[in-house]
Amino acid sequence: MALLRRVDAEWAHRMALHALRLGLVGGNPSVDDPILGTEAFGLQFSNPIGLAAGFDKNAEVVDGLARLGFGFIETGTVTRHAQLGNARPRLFRLPEHGAVVNRMGFNNAGLDAYVDHLKNCRMHNIRLGANIGINRHGADPERDYPMLLGAVAPLVDYVVINVSSPNTPGLRDLQRKDRLKAILHAAVKRTPYHPPLLVKIAPDLTNEELAATVEACIESDVQGLVVSNTTVRRPDHLQSRYARESGGLSGRPLFGPSTAILARAYLLARGRLTFIGVGGISSGEEALIKLKAGATIVQLYTALAFAGPGIIARLKSELAAALRREGFSSVRDAVGVEACRLTESG
Repeated sequence: MALLRRVDAEWAHRMALHALRLGLVGGNPSVDDPILGTEAFGLQFSNPIGLAAGFDKNAEVVDGLARLGFGFIETGTVTRHAQLGNARPRLFRLPEHGAVVNRMGFNNAGLDAYVDHLKNCRMHNIRLGANIGINRHGADPERDYPMLLGAVAPLVDYVVINVSSPNTPGLRDLQRKDRLKAILHAAVKRTPYHPPLLVKIAPDLTNEELAATVEACIESDVQGLVVSNTTVRRPDHLQSRYARESGGLSGRPLFGPSTAILARAYLLARGRLTFIGVGGISSGEEALIKLKAGATIVQLYTALAFAGPGIIARLKSELAAALRREGFSSVRDAVGVEACRLTESG
């Protein structure tokens, strides 16, 4: 990790992928604490700690990631056609804030390569998700999202429709109720028998926009929401040289805003959706806060980039201890218990 922190952030990511591909990282033989076992979307999870989309965009190192101790892994974002993404530099560390700014732009090898990699994955006792998006140029959302869903549906346990990255022009407009419902209707019509379908939303939605998005998902028989993607906002306290770079901000500064919008979405859904909480988690206590805000399972990425794979075992141990300390007998017992209070945490 000391070496990776000294090199360019994007090169460090490539080196991490290479190490996972060669089996140089991983090995988590311990059995998860029973208190961490949970269920979401009708699926069983040995623990609620997952890897967010963006790390393994092409599903190249699922086998390596599976050895690290995650309860689930979300691969992607994958687009119909391969694309290079935005011009470099496009990934910036803000170490003094435990944060990252990225404007990667859905760089990936395209659907065909992604599917081939998924087909070659070995079977693991963890859940696998696919995050799907649209190309920067030549995209037709009502055509491309259904096609992507149909291609990945037989190979994963759940699928996330990404309409919230700030780095593809116009993508966030697809969160509007009418556009989102049209996309979801087309997707389900093409692939009526599909794994649980979720939508990933931005943390920057207004209360009115959030309510409309939640209703669109419920009316379209979506099973859940991933809350949230990165933010385009910049807190006043950010002092890093890269704080004003364009792109999405993730990591510690995102924890409050993403938790607040998670709690609001949970209350709006009134039990009709299941939530994955993501944004700024770096401790078991913070994972528990996400659960109490309404998440059933949670994800991390930026904290993994800063702390390395050892963080996963630490988070699981801290979360198990925090659950017991607060009198919960299971992960499910904590879900949503403080959503009303946490709507103001951002």
